[in-house]
Formats: sequence, structure tokens, C-alpha cells
Amino acid sequence: MASIGKIARRTFLVGTAAIAGGVVFGVYKLNQDPPNPLKPGEGEWPLNAFVVITTDGVTVICPKSEFGQGVHSTWAALVAEELDVDWQQIRVVHSPAALAYYNAGLFGMALPGLDYRRGPVAEGIAAFMGKAAKLLDLDVTGGSSSIRDGYTRLRIAGATARETLKLALSRETGTPVSQMTTEGGHVVLGDGTRVSYATIAPLAADVDPPRVGLRDPSTWRYLGRDMPRLDMVAKVTGTAEFGIDVRLEGMKYATVHMSPRRGKMVGFDKSKAQSMPGVERIIDLGDGFAVVASNTWLAFKAAEAVEPEWGPAPYPADTASLWAKVAEGFDAEPHVVARDEGNADRTQDGTEVIAEYRAPYLAHTTMEPMNATALFKDGKLTVWAGVQTMAITRDNCAAALGIAAEDVTVIVPFLGGGFGRRATPDYVVQAARIAKEMAGTPIKLTWTREEDVARDHFRPAAMARMRGVVRDGKAVLYDAHVASASITLDAMEASGGGAPMKDKELVGGMHDQPYAIPNFRVAAYRTFTGVPTASWRSVGASYGGFFFDTFIDEMAHAAGADPLAFRLDLIRPEHEPSAKLLETVAEMSGWGSALPQGTAQGVAFTYSFGTPVAQVIQVSQRGSGIGIDKVWIACDPGVALDPRNIEAQMFGGCLYGLSAAVMGEITFADGRAEQSNFWDYDALRMHNAPAFEVRILQNAIGLSGVGEPGTPPAAPALGNALFALTGTRARELPLIKTFDLIL
Repeated sequence: MASIGKIARRTFLVGTAAIAGGVVFGVYKLNQDPPNPLKPGEGEWPLNAFVVITTDGVTVICPKSEFGQGVHSTWAALVAEELDVDWQQIRVVHSPAALAYYNAGLFGMALPGLDYRRGPVAEGIAAFMGKAAKLLDLDVTGGSSSIRDGYTRLRIAGATARETLKLALSRETGTPVSQMTTEGGHVVLGDGTRVSYATIAPLAADVDPPRVGLRDPSTWRYLGRDMPRLDMVAKVTGTAEFGIDVRLEGMKYATVHMSPRRGKMVGFDKSKAQSMPGVERIIDLGDGFAVVASNTWLAFKAAEAVEPEWGPAPYPADTASLWAKVAEGFDAEPHVVARDEGNADRTQDGTEVIAEYRAPYLAHTTMEPMNATALFKDGKLTVWAGVQTMAITRDNCAAALGIAAEDVTVIVPFLGGGFGRRATPDYVVQAARIAKEMAGTPIKLTWTREEDVARDHFRPAAMARMRGVVRDGKAVLYDAHVASASITLDAMEASGGGAPMKDKELVGGMHDQPYAIPNFRVAAYRTFTGVPTASWRSVGASYGGFFFDTFIDEMAHAAGADPLAFRLDLIRPEHEPSAKLLETVAEMSGWGSALPQGTAQGVAFTYSFGTPVAQVIQVSQRGSGIGIDKVWIACDPGVALDPRNIEAQMFGGCLYGLSAAVMGEITFADGRAEQSNFWDYDALRMHNAPAFEVRILQNAIGLSGVGEPGTPPAAPALGNALFALTGTRARELPLIKTFDLIL
């Protein structure tokens, strides 16, 4: 495995409704384990596809991209618990491209029905159906699925490796396995003799792995506790290698300037740029151009000197026209009715509430702008890039260069943020095309921040039309209709594939909410604006949570009820773990207690990615505007494998959502995104960010993700707090349009 640390990664991206798309598989095929793809180098012995014994410790093979969510550390802990190795003996590297690394967790989430109603039997079915991902070679980092995917598989991998080593030593020495134990990377014999795993590993090559059981959580040494991150030292000392840090001998540096209207480049005058000392090539890419120079800054400046002529946009040219296009979606039949209980069309006695909501296009603005390094040599391509979709990256690069997929190697360093943007590898394909033009020379492509914003694949704009009825203090009707683009289906169709399934992600954070409302309908209308879109942290729930919960708040006030009690009465009959979260966040925040004058609280709840999250946000009127004082968060991932990391993900996700809620918006004029950098597409800074308090419960069935569920409740909790403070209800994001918030 001479290059386990430099091996390829791949994935195949499908929608969360892929099971409904007509794929049929046999039980045998689903249960059949893919072959171990690891090819050992000297001093390396792979015992299975995830565990490699080396002369100096243990290497865990992880197909999940690490962009701050801590997946490498938790996957290492899952193995360490069963393998009996010390934490410091573990190192983690990315996996090669292979079926063995399919994402069963993400595919298993596509099981039909409401996720929160799953019991143990449904969880088992989901785990089984998740194996279908191997038939699609589904390996992707996203959907808050990494720990759900690895929780059982990695423990089994560690336990299998442990027992395989014991069997190998037993065969060599004649000592019964029953007289062996393991500790600290050693097999311990009955007489106290300790034999290192590295000594035994060469003997285990032809040992059939046994079936194993898993240890009881009561014996865990690492899981369930706050653990240091494996990447902590490297990131603190600046030695961690992100995509933008890659350096190769003889490297040249490039940037691109693509059509800000997403159309063709009619022509360009490169004479000024071409004459600048150090500029080596200016390459026509069809819808833009690339500049190759002796350093990145020179490439940036030369790109500014090029004078391009851009063609028109293939979509409506301004924001108002785009909103009109979104609204047209309601004129068609629903793309999918994701939930339809009772009779939403029947007239209901009571107080009717009607509202329309909007959520704008959003950029990702990862701290590390898009970048990739590529080397095309002898007909083969190697790329170094932070990506979330490895197979798409490999296949798109191969198609662009006209070479076979097996001639493309993708190496994934740390990612400086992802949020779904790095699931779309357009920047990697650009680097590959430039590298082919300069075969034999390594090319580092770096986008400017302006290019990163202008050419982002945005979170889609969405519109909701809501109708509800309250009677006797309770909701008796909830009827929601949402129009938005389908990220998944648009991508499938753009790549030439069919899109046979229905995409419930259009109403993520809405249909799967545990509310006992007798007449409950949520319908989605797919829109086509032509603006490129991609997943954004929490995907459909990023706007669906705002639509759903803000309207719940409106219904609570229409009913004359306390907003938290109103939610609690509706949730308790449906999902007790979620009810306990509301009770917990009420206690944490002192909900209902007297607050100082000019201070108010708002509550929100969203169930997403299998994890219910409740938030209370407190705001106050200050001399310079309204400030966000504090956020209380209660969440329930079922099993808390690393509480401190879960806490970090909760307030990180909430802060990301608050930034978008306060000021996030991409607008269009003349076919171009009007925002370009952090000066006009900003995030909350230290002076206007709130304090956070997080509490983790473990009452839910199974184990769920935590990377995204902190985001959806942020916008409605803030909007509800602002309503409580001012009496003004905001139905459109960002909230800065309605309120004088401190920026």
C-alpha cells in the first residue's frame, strides 16, 4: 500500500429517494462483501478493508472527507474500542476508490416513510437496504451520514481484525484462542507473554476472518467521552495539508475567470495579460479562460488584465424574474406529496392562518476557496483536491480529458470547509483540463474569492405557501406547498442521466416533523430556473425548517398559546424524545421567566437527518440595533459518541444558519450574482455572535448525524424571537431586510 496515504477516492451521488427509483437487488448480492482493495506496501498488513497493521501502529482507512466535522477521529475511536489499541497508535488515511467503501448510512436514510416513526425493526431494514449502496458504488461525504455509516461497520472491522490476529497466533503457537486476550496493540497469552500485532500480522494473510460479536458500550474506553481530535496538533501548528497547501516540484500556478452569467465567452483580448513577465499560458476554456503563471498572485493580476466578452445568461437575468420563475412552479401539479394525512382539503372550523414565505439563493463561502492541483503525464491524471464526491470527480475528469476512469487518481487532503459545495467538482475538472494543456507540469489552480462567489452552485431559492387552522388552542390543519429546484434531479439530468424518482428533499425539514396534527399535508413543486445549485448545509431543511417552524409559531400566536407549550402539546403524542428536548431547552433558557425590558426569546424545533434539535434564541434591543444575546440548544443523536464534538457541530451549524438568516442572500442583475466577497456576503463576526449552551440527550432510537441538524432551527428561532421583541413577523430571509440587526 506504498501509498495508502496517496490513494484515490471516489463516490456516486444520488438523491435521498434513490430506493424509489426502481433499483432491484437480490438478498445474496446485498449481503456479499466487496473484495478488500488494499494493496500493501512493505511493513503494511491489511486485515480487512478498514484496518491495516503497520510496523509502527494501526492505520484506519476512512472514505470520508475531513473538513472539520471530526469524522477521522470518531472513526478511529470506533476501531480502537474493538481492536484494543491505544488512541495514539492510530492514524487515519483516505480510502482508495473501491466498492468496499460504499456509504450504507446515506442510502439507508432513503427508506420510505417518516424517519422519526422508525422503530428497531425499521432501523434494521434501513441498515439492510443501506447495503444497496454498494451496487451503485455510493461513496460520498454528506447528508450527516458518516457516523451512521461507520458506527457498526468500523466496530466490526476492529473486532474482526482482533480475532483474526488471535487465530493467526493460535495456529502458529498452538495456544487456544480461549487463552488469549488483547491489550494495547498486543495479544496476551495465558502466561503473560505479549506479542505485538505487527509481529502477528504477517501470519494472518490467509486466515479466514471469523464472525464476531461487538463489545457492550459499558466497556468503552473512548466512545462516549470527550476525545482529542487526531488532527488537532497538525491544524494548530499549521502543518496540516489542505488542498491549497499542496506543493509539487516544478509546479506552475493557475487561476480561471469564467462567465459570471454562466453562458459562453464570445471572445477575449489577452494581449495585455500575455505580455506580463511570468505569464506562461492563457487558455480558452469555452465559457471562460485560464491563466498559468509563475505564482498565484501573478495569475490573479493577469486574469484581471484579460478583456473578455461574455454571452447572455441561460436563465432570467434579475432577481425579480427569478422569483417569478420559482412561483411558476405552483402552476403545475405537485412533484411529490411527501405527507398527506387526514383531509387537508376539508373545511375546518377555527381560526385560519395564511402566509407566504421566501428563502433566497445562498453561497457556500468556505474559508478555503475552490482549488485543485493536477498532473497529466503519460496519458494518466493525478489530482489533489478537497472533494466530497470522489467517483464523480474521477469520472468527470476522465470524460473531460477523454481518458479511462482507471487512469485518474484522486487524492483528498483536508478540506477547508465543504457545506456541500465540494460535492460539485467543476474546479477539479478545470485543473485537469489545464494540466492536459501543459502535460508533464504540475498545475495548481486557485480561484479568487470573487470567482468562488460568482461561480458558486448556490443553495436554491425557495417559496412556500402555507395554510393552517387552529381550534381550541391546537393546530387541526397544516397545509404546506413549497416550490424549489431539485439539486439531485437537476444534477442527474445535466449529466445525461435519467431522473425517475421523486425528490422529497424539496420539502426537507417539513414533511418529517413529529407533530400530531390530524390534517397534515406537505407538497413539493419542482422549479426550473437554470441557476446552478448544489447541496448546502442541511439541504432542503435549510429553508424548510424556517418555513415550517415559523408558521407553527404563527399558528401558536393565532391560538393564543405559549409558543413552546403549543409545540410540546403537538409533539408529545408523536415523538417523546423530541418532547423531552423541548422540555430541556425550556429549562436551560428559563423559558417563561420574566425578562428584562427590551429582551425577548424565540423557540424553534426541527427534526432533520434523524436528529431532533430544539433551540431558544434570546435577543435584545440595544442602542445600535437588535443584538443576538444567547442560544440554547438541545439535541438527541441517539448515541453520543463524542459529546464535545457534537457540541461543536451544534453551535457551528447554528452559527452558519444564523449568518444566513441575518444577512445571507445572493441577488442577480444582468445575469450576474451581485455579491462578490465577504464585504457584501458576510457572516456573523465575534462582536455580533451570541453565546451558546448545548445539552445532549440520548433518548432517540438508533444513532443519527450531527453535522447539519444544528442549522435548520436557527433561522426560525431568531425570527420568532424578533417577533416576540417587536411584534413584526418576517416571512422573508435575510432578516436584515426587516429588522435593524447589529452587523
